[in-house]
Amino acid sequence: MRLILAEKPSVGKDLGRVLNCNKAGNGFLEGKENIVTWALGHLVTLADPETYNSKYANWELEDLPIIPKTMKTKVIKQTRKQFNTVKELMLRNDVNEIVIATDAGREGELVARWIIEKAGVKKPIKRLWISSVTDKAIREGFSKLKDGRLYEGLYASALARAQADWIVGINATRALTTKYNAQLSCGRVQTPTLAMIKALEDEIRDFKPVKYYGIEVEAENFKFLWHDKNDNRIFDTAKCDGIMEAIKGKRLEIVNISRKKALTYPPLLYDLTELQRDANNIYGFSAKETLAIMQTLYERHKVLTYPRTDSRYLTDDIVETLKDRVRAASVGPYSKIGLRLSTNTIKPNKNFVNNSKVSDHHAIIPTEQRAVLADMTDRERKIFDLVVKRFFAVLSDPFEYEKIILTAKIDKEDFTSSARITLKAGWKEIYGNYEDEEIPDEHSPEELNKLKKGFLDIRSIQKIRGETKPPARFTEATLLSAMENPVKYMNDADKDLKKTIGQAGGLGTVATRADIIDKLFKSFVIEKKDKYIYTTSKGRQLLELAPKDLKSPVLTAEWEQQLNEIAKGSLDKNKFLDDMVDYTKLIIKEIKNSGKEYVHDNETREKCPNCREYLLEVKGKKGTMLVCKNRECGYRRGIAQITNARCPNCHKRLELKGEGEGKIFVCSCGFRERLSAFMKRKENEKDSISGREAAKYLAKLNKKADENINTALADALKKLKL
Repeated sequence: MRLILAEKPSVGKDLGRVLNCNKAGNGFLEGKENIVTWALGHLVTLADPETYNSKYANWELEDLPIIPKTMKTKVIKQTRKQFNTVKELMLRNDVNEIVIATDAGREGELVARWIIEKAGVKKPIKRLWISSVTDKAIREGFSKLKDGRLYEGLYASALARAQADWIVGINATRALTTKYNAQLSCGRVQTPTLAMIKALEDEIRDFKPVKYYGIEVEAENFKFLWHDKNDNRIFDTAKCDGIMEAIKGKRLEIVNISRKKALTYPPLLYDLTELQRDANNIYGFSAKETLAIMQTLYERHKVLTYPRTDSRYLTDDIVETLKDRVRAASVGPYSKIGLRLSTNTIKPNKNFVNNSKVSDHHAIIPTEQRAVLADMTDRERKIFDLVVKRFFAVLSDPFEYEKIILTAKIDKEDFTSSARITLKAGWKEIYGNYEDEEIPDEHSPEELNKLKKGFLDIRSIQKIRGETKPPARFTEATLLSAMENPVKYMNDADKDLKKTIGQAGGLGTVATRADIIDKLFKSFVIEKKDKYIYTTSKGRQLLELAPKDLKSPVLTAEWEQQLNEIAKGSLDKNKFLDDMVDYTKLIIKEIKNSGKEYVHDNETREKCPNCREYLLEVKGKKGTMLVCKNRECGYRRGIAQITNARCPNCHKRLELKGEGEGKIFVCSCGFRERLSAFMKRKENEKDSISGREAAKYLAKLNKKADENINTALADALKKLKL
């Protein structure tokens, strides 16, 4: 009998169905030859400090650093029942082999190995390594099971990452928290990420705008811009006025017409980070929301491949499945283009097929399982739409156009104009948008084809004014980009270190970046205003207090590089951990000897009902809360909540403030409306919207904004009958 361990119940049940395990047990499925069981994410984790010594239950600066001789694991209390089920099954006498079928990656390997180790099992191990959970992929995966010993390095890497994060993170966090009597969380990825946000804020603060000018001339139906060899901007207003005076009353001469055919290829396929960026830019989804939606499309709907990938290419073995994937995704709005692609020959090329650029998993693409759009939520449809369109675009022809550059002179001054004729829409037809920001289609082909060298009469001369702008603040999309490539924030690093972080893939991994950003919000070191991210006073002070090395992207890049070497077997895990212990001792010494102070500048005059300490007002991702200053108390209360209700004036999300009858919606544009008036207005609008629209509207408003924020709005809306 073979025991198969999946990471989640949904995947386990799919495996059981395909393998004909029809007998349902409590936490498992059993067939004639296989038993399928599952974890619930992690069932086992690293033990808390107090496991090693009861004195560590109290956070004391003098007890640091905490360095266990041998790190222990523990069964997670909330999922102990399922662990006991898995352990019992693994130890059954008729089970002679274990198949690890958790997610195919570093963290998935850790989930399974910790369970096997904690259960004390010494049976042969095989590994299922698949990128989608369709029936076909599962069958093929089980026909090609790998020897579990091939993944010992991956497990060692995962274990080293977890243990190093525990040693550095717990000690640094306890040291800062106890030293300054404030809840200050510190870590090798979250702290450098916070430092990048602060560095950009400093750049914006120090930016000094510079005025510039330009000259636009309209001749016939074409607009020409003045330019010299370097720029089309003039930073001296007197020079600009002089040029305009010199060309006044003269004719423009087209001295050259350059026509060149060009191709634009589609963007690369999605990896998780690129998909999170687009979902944030287009739909405002957070990185964590996008990952959660992707997991559902992967696990439940089975229409997209494994989400936690850092590759944007496919391998050769996927090529023969491309037509089946196109057919499976050719539903609804994708059917017409899908039919055309599936009936033509698909020619793989280096723009999307490259074995050398795929590590554990290929790019995110549709599976061979036919999509049922009606079964998807609106958010799932949006993410599915992004992936399918990108997939179809990559398989389509290039966008073809003719680029036309007009070079002109007025007296001694040079002017240029550009235009474009679209020859073949190619992949851009999928997006229904052929525009190119650099050269828009402003003129008809007939008009452009009549162009000749010679003189044109000038209709108007216009002075253009502008001002240099500071860089934009981070959104979640641009922060993900910075985490992926933080070289800009490594000014003091040498070339080798910058190369190192590029090879290591930046700060964190595609699988962890969403959680890191979310953790920064939940610890109140950053906040969001509209779509932009700002550091809070707490965040800025944390950066002043944290050890210098822990604020740099270089440290985590070096970690990731060494973890990859451990996975490949070229570095000893224990050597890496010994270095982490030495590093931890240094930063704890630095924190203990620091003479700096922390100031709660968000302290209110309201006292905690539990411990009578003053409450702090903090802004979370979903609203404003009062949090107890006493780190051991844990009291918190929501006082304002960002809702899904929209302002009738500017359409931004409204914030609900106040208590009882005084609850009121407010907007940054100045709009204010009492909750009671809002409810009455929605009651009056019920006849103007369909029942389905009303249900969708209420579902959005009733959704709990955050587990730590009160649900006064949701409770009130339950009484509204539409």
